[in-house]
Amino acid sequence: MNGRIKELIQQLGEAIHESVSESEQISGVVREIREEGFDVLLMLEATIGLNEVTDDEDTDDVAEPGETFTRNDVSFLKSLRISLPDEPADPEENES
Repeated sequence: MNGRIKELIQQLGEAIHESVSESEQISGVVREIREEGFDVLLMLEATIGLNEVTDDEDTDDVAEPGETFTRNDVSFLKSLRISLPDEPADPEENES
């Protein structure tokens, strides 16, 4: 991943943090919880997924006739180490 993308992801994280910090609704609920005698520790986790767009991207999200999964579906399942019944298992998984 190039430096510009890393910088943009950092900016996105900061923007999310700022949005939550400045939310009047969140501040109000936190204040009410404190009034009830509790301290509040708010921790949020954001997962940012990137998928590089290519020229043939238009065909990645459309299943071929007779197919159940698109190429994007298959790529996602493989990232979770899920193999499809009609595909051979990943040889790297068997090298334990």
